[in-house]
Amino acid sequence: MSAAPDATTKLVSAHRAVFVLALAQATAMICNSIMIVTSGLTGQMLAEHKGWATLPLAFQFIATMLTTFPASFLMKRVGRKRGFMLGACIGILGGLIMAAATYIASFWLFAFGNTIFGVSAAFTLFYRFAAAEAADDAFRPKAISLVMAGGIVSAILGPELAKRGQEIFLPHLFTGGFVFIVGLSILVVLLLLPLRLPVIASEASAHAKEPARPLLEIVAQPRAFSAIVAAMLGYGVMSFVMTATPLAMTFCGYNLNTGIAFVIQGHVLAMFAPSFVTGHIIRKFGEYRVMSAGVLCYAGCLAMGLAGIDIHHFWVALVLLGLGWNFLYVAGTSQLTKCYRPSERAKIQAFNDCMVFSGVALCSFIAGTVEQAYGWNWVLYGAMVPVALIALSLVVGWRRERAVPST
Repeated sequence: MSAAPDATTKLVSAHRAVFVLALAQATAMICNSIMIVTSGLTGQMLAEHKGWATLPLAFQFIATMLTTFPASFLMKRVGRKRGFMLGACIGILGGLIMAAATYIASFWLFAFGNTIFGVSAAFTLFYRFAAAEAADDAFRPKAISLVMAGGIVSAILGPELAKRGQEIFLPHLFTGGFVFIVGLSILVVLLLLPLRLPVIASEASAHAKEPARPLLEIVAQPRAFSAIVAAMLGYGVMSFVMTATPLAMTFCGYNLNTGIAFVIQGHVLAMFAPSFVTGHIIRKFGEYRVMSAGVLCYAGCLAMGLAGIDIHHFWVALVLLGLGWNFLYVAGTSQLTKCYRPSERAKIQAFNDCMVFSGVALCSFIAGTVEQAYGWNWVLYGAMVPVALIALSLVVGWRRERAVPST
């Protein structure tokens, strides 16, 4: 008689945990959205050499890349809740440093603050995994969708807070946005206090069933190779174009109030809103077709960007960029999960994330240099190369998979 109530209690507990994670994820992603809008502009304002404008943002992504492994192992040792709270506390520190840097007009202190914030952002990457672990098989897709909804909240509130925060502490431009990051990070800590996550059963027995293959053998599978290339270059192109957009729009006479915030809002919404249906689309058409649709979205983005510099050109281009990222990243991730055994999961996922954020860091830095030295059109011309490489990898992967089925 007690089995049913016990099962119901576990279900309610799982739903409550996912709800808390979704709120905390949404709040943390608002901070990320503020950084997308303001970091490049702040770097441009503080940098002695304007080509360094996006260097602080590149430092952020490098820090995220380097922290992913330690954050994962730390949370395995101390638990998800403590890990997330530590990440939020680091975010508070990063926000304080960036606010102080803009107050005293120090470019290198601002870059250091971006680096600290990047450490915090690495912990945020694991919210979706925590939600999946908290839910049972039936609730898991909804749990992931609920957590992904945080991206939609951040798309709306992040640019608005960045816009409102830029002049609060005049003449210290942009300081208010980083003060908002401090407050939001404190809110994340408070939201996580009631979090109760279920204990995850060990997968040691599952790992023992099949031996782990060498990393190179896993990556060499046509399906795995095309998935990693799509995720790495797809994320890199998105970061490259997105990072340069506020700088290009500033050069064209726009500011946060007259268009930049509006364009970034559309972009971030396009990145995350489709996630509710992308899974259904993948199941119906398959990963290769969805990733190909992502490449077409990127091609449309570049074409629209080259067509003109009116506000609608930037908006449509960035919406297509966000949509293309969603198709490439979600479908690439889905395809990668079909390429490894349980004993290989940590190794290949870590390799994939390392490749992705290495590309993001490099593209974020290059974006500022290219935009400042050559202009917006050359940012778009430069993006054509990795887009073409993604398309080539998909064609080669698809043909090789038909000839040699992956394991």
